[in-house]
Amino acid sequence: MTLLGKLGFIGGGRMGEALIQGILKSEIIAAPDILVTDPVADRREYLAATYGIKTYDISADEHIWTTCGTVILAVKPQIMKDVLQEARAEVNDSHLLISIAAGIQSSFIDANLTGCNCRIIRVMPNTPAFVLEAASALCQGPRATQQDIDTALAIFNSIGKSVVLDEKYFDAVTGLSGSGPAYVFTFIEALIDAGLKVGLNRADAELLVMQTVLGSVKLAMSSNEHPAQLRAMVTSPGGTTIAGLHELEASGFNGIIMDAVEAATARSRELGK
Repeated sequence: MTLLGKLGFIGGGRMGEALIQGILKSEIIAAPDILVTDPVADRREYLAATYGIKTYDISADEHIWTTCGTVILAVKPQIMKDVLQEARAEVNDSHLLISIAAGIQSSFIDANLTGCNCRIIRVMPNTPAFVLEAASALCQGPRATQQDIDTALAIFNSIGKSVVLDEKYFDAVTGLSGSGPAYVFTFIEALIDAGLKVGLNRADAELLVMQTVLGSVKLAMSSNEHPAQLRAMVTSPGGTTIAGLHELEASGFNGIIMDAVEAATARSRELGK
């Protein structure tokens, strides 16, 4: 899919950069048609030199709105209201706004752009976007069309995989895939420490753990088998794996993971009030 017109970014941080990388790699829009504003001069110079895109100081936000039909809001949640208030005079019904600001509901964006009648899509990517392996959830906000969703999917599938959900599920998305990388990193750290405990040196333990996790995920994604069946393939009667799984079961491993996701989801709801 090729996007029509120019694509603007308000904010050129790490997530914005990941999107730029994915978009250019997927060739869905050309570098000269990507415009970014950012307050940090060194950041603007880096993005322009690295990706061949056009960058501007935040005083040129108006240029983004008057030039680009699709604009990605990649700013910190705490400054979103100011950004929207400053944009009100420029935003109109020709604009598609895609927000990746954590915790900012599409209704908040719409309320701060009353009368602009723009189309809004909210997206929640996660940090594996930095290596173009994000899990992103998209929701169709006010006035957004199916074509707008298709545009957003083209953009966010360029940095991983995406699903379209009702916005009421976004707290659950936060608890699962938003916070999920931290759970995975904690598991990786624990496996490495376990390797040290049973006598391996750190370098060997890290290599074995990283490759084991990577290979297991690739196997799960490429297989039609349920994870339980894949686990059974590794588990022989009376063997080493079942001994280890018994300890995980005795410690309530599955319940701990469920509790972690539920706690993060609940906290997301609290922060959104």
